[in-house]
Amino acid sequence: MYLLIKVRNRKVYIVGITYISMSIKVTPQLQEWKYMTREDRAKELLKSCSPTETSLGWEVPSQTDSKKNYLVEYNDHEPKCNCPDCKHRQSKCKHIFAVEFYIRRQIDEKGRLTETKGVKVTYEQNWSAYNKAQTNEKLIFMKLLKDLCENAEQPIYKFGRPTLPFSDMLFGSIMKVYTGFSLRRFMSDMQIARSMGLVEVVPSYSTISNFMNREEIKPILDTLIKTSALPLKEVETAFAIDSSGFSTSRFARWFDYKWGKEKKFKVWLKAHINSGVKTNIITAVNITEGTSSDSNELKSLIEQTAENFNMSEVSADKAYTSKKNLELIKEHGAIPYIPFKKNVTGKARGSMVWKKMYHYFMYKNEEFMQHYNKRSNVETCFHMIKSKFGDSVRSKKMTSQVNELLIKVLCHNICVVIQEVCELGIKAEFSLEVTKDCV
Repeated sequence: MYLLIKVRNRKVYIVGITYISMSIKVTPQLQEWKYMTREDRAKELLKSCSPTETSLGWEVPSQTDSKKNYLVEYNDHEPKCNCPDCKHRQSKCKHIFAVEFYIRRQIDEKGRLTETKGVKVTYEQNWSAYNKAQTNEKLIFMKLLKDLCENAEQPIYKFGRPTLPFSDMLFGSIMKVYTGFSLRRFMSDMQIARSMGLVEVVPSYSTISNFMNREEIKPILDTLIKTSALPLKEVETAFAIDSSGFSTSRFARWFDYKWGKEKKFKVWLKAHINSGVKTNIITAVNITEGTSSDSNELKSLIEQTAENFNMSEVSADKAYTSKKNLELIKEHGAIPYIPFKKNVTGKARGSMVWKKMYHYFMYKNEEFMQHYNKRSNVETCFHMIKSKFGDSVRSKKMTSQVNELLIKVLCHNICVVIQEVCELGIKAEFSLEVTKDCV
């Protein structure tokens, strides 16, 4: 709108009003951009440029000014951008989404979460302590096992023919799995143990076989596993959780209607463990069928470990990613280092630890991965068990298979304690005499 004025005798007169209409051409691209979400705008932004990581945060180029960059920072577990949109709305802008999409794309292109560099990492080995532990392992193992079996709770005698000493039966079952011999070939080891005064009697091989098929020894083995980890209580504070399968000799059958015939597959068991990342000691274990879910076992593993250990951090793979699991780990005073799947968001929805760890994973990924990579030690733990005691169980029945797998874990723990007694000079509370021999 314009005013037409005329000045006469120092007086101003309005002689008319003129309206000028101006039209702005709305292109299809502008109309489409108007209705795009900020996530979509971020994807369009990444087609023309890429964010750059700096010491202060991530710099994202402006789409309207080529000389201007916006800074995305990570403060108080939440990303912030210095653009007007983020300051006005107090929520994520397209620049923050662009950084998140860029990080996800980089991770996906690598195919894994860690970047492999051409540097071989080596670790110092205390060969003197290692040689002493390995050359004397069996003798020390038998003495430690005797002390553990004597501390096991003895069943109450009710009626009938008196049974053999429960500690001797337990000793024989564990030693049989440790040696890897068949029951008949293993009998000579029991005779050696008797000559050393470690057992009172030498039971028959069939008696040991029947003993391993008893359901009441499973809780006893669980207790022995927890007891065997206690000498490293002051050493371990960081833990890793994972599962691995062990094959069996059992087969399952089903009728395939498509092909009109029966088919079979081998049944296998899964061991879920929580292990320390420094010494690979196992603090908790659950045995399930091979097709069971990993995520559901985390609660039991964390609660069992919290009974005797102070946890500072827990690492696990994406199979355990859930708000319930993260909250559980936080309740026990530990930080959960579990990576997030690419289809999740950082919305809290009642879980602040989920939001906190999501943004930590997205914006400080390198620092996050330094903690998460400790999870590889639990893979080493399974390798130690399978390479030393086998990746399958020989028992035929389900009950004895579970007990045999628990005994493998117990044997692994005793071997770890022997190594650390000789290397760190710790004292095994259930065998002070053996400790003096190694130190």
